[in-house]
Amino acid sequence: MPVPCPAHLIPDATGTDAFHDVYRNAMAHNAVFVAIECEARQRWTVKAGTLTAGSGHVVADAVSDAIRAVIARLVQSHEVDLDAYTGPVYLMMHGVRSEERARDLAAALQTRNPWPAPSL
Repeated sequence: MPVPCPAHLIPDATGTDAFHDVYRNAMAHNAVFVAIECEARQRWTVKAGTLTAGSGHVVADAVSDAIRAVIARLVQSHEVDLDAYTGPVYLMMHGVRSEERARDLAAALQTRNPWPAPSL
């Protein structure tokens, strides 16, 4: 994937095989893992993680704080579900209402360093 990645090129990792393929591809290229998955009820999940980018990839604390703040706003506006996870090396947002919006959010996260905060 080009960096930053246009939204329409964000991979769909729905299903175990697709997820593993996308994750392995990110690892092989020392890239940040970013993907979307289709959930039940025609909702989408955005996933991103830095472990695939290698040990030299560091996300600044200020960037992590900004991402958490944006995800909190997405939860408050009911754009993503309450179970959004924003750990230090991985994030996940469930319940995105459209594939297009999921791709937009994922594309906003798909950069080398640092992760920018997705726009609302």
